[in-house]
Amino acid sequence: MKIKFKATWDPLIDTLRVEFLIVPCMVLALLINYQFTFMEVMWAFSVYLESVAILPQLFQLTRTGEAETITTHYLFALGAYRALYLVNWIYRYFVEHKVDGIAVVAGIVQTALYLDFFYVYFTKVLRGDKFKLPA
Repeated sequence: MKIKFKATWDPLIDTLRVEFLIVPCMVLALLINYQFTFMEVMWAFSVYLESVAILPQLFQLTRTGEAETITTHYLFALGAYRALYLVNWIYRYFVEHKVDGIAVVAGIVQTALYLDFFYVYFTKVLRGDKFKLPA
């Protein structure tokens, strides 16, 4: 991204260091997993990382204060996808009597990260206004 699309990348706006997301997710995966095997730790790491992977985009949105309509629709689709996972887990609990604690907690965290974005999306973008964060 920093090579092929370098002209579209602004280092003054993109200041979130991904190490602050990756390292805590790895530590959490090492501490909280179902089995201390390579595959289980990597699975837990991927679930934890997925739950916070949207933060760089949301952080950049807060730095610029606005976004193109297509970008907001894309972010909404990502958030809706994760919110539908919550419905899936509720269904699986009642039908299969299974609960995946790691996935459920990570999904709740990710959906919670989207709540502010969802609010602005529903109150502005769906009314036809440009996505602009309140000052």
